[in-house]
Amino acid sequence: MNERSGQSHTLEVRADFACFSRPEMKVERFSYPCPTPSSARGVFEAIYFKPEFRWQVTRIELLDPPAYIALRRNEVKDKASERSINSWIKGKAEPEPLFADLTGEESKGRTQRQTMALRSPRYRLTAQIVPRGAQPVATYDAQFVRRASQGKCFQQPYLGMKEFVCFFDYIDDVDAARNTKPPANYSQDLGYMVYDVFDLNAVNATRAEQEHPNAKLRKSNAANVSLFKAVIDKGVLIVPDYDSDAVLKPGRRAG
Repeated sequence: MNERSGQSHTLEVRADFACFSRPEMKVERFSYPCPTPSSARGVFEAIYFKPEFRWQVTRIELLDPPAYIALRRNEVKDKASERSINSWIKGKAEPEPLFADLTGEESKGRTQRQTMALRSPRYRLTAQIVPRGAQPVATYDAQFVRRASQGKCFQQPYLGMKEFVCFFDYIDDVDAARNTKPPANYSQDLGYMVYDVFDLNAVNATRAEQEHPNAKLRKSNAANVSLFKAVIDKGVLIVPDYDSDAVLKPGRRAG
């Protein structure tokens, strides 16, 4: 673990549904039994995030065995272009919404897809703040504890998909919580699991940086997919450090 990391923070999250799509299933979505590290990171970032640090997820606990539910949903095939949206904002054109619930000729813009989601999932997520440079980690830790304890967030966190919003509680006494509600008696070798889809050591580029006229100064938020061997042991998934050799990144082969 990074020596500059702050204290460990644990959240207990719950939702009606969740879906952490396995990439090998292609079009039809089939969920992992637990969150990916990137999905867990998103929960913490929804509560507190600054470009000066990143979140390192260390532990994911399943509080209940996974229960799957089959859902069929209407999804749109197209998306509104940025140019169109800017025209709507400026009043130069009338908004043209995309509908997923239409029949007849108008239904050509939608498609039905099957989703194997999780029903009533509950997890305990543990993560640490890793600063970028010499940053006041203790200050960030205190701010996160204050926000999470009061239920504050920048946006409502979700489990895998934005429509599957979740609710969270900050756990002060982790040992007591594990004694009261231990992880589920569930084990599974998941093989290679998605770790993240971005380079966690790269600072998010702003719109101005992405569109900088000087190519040498231009930055991007290009996808940078990483994988790791995930094993759930008695309801617990231990997540390796992003910088460790256990995480496969572009250009790094499995040993």
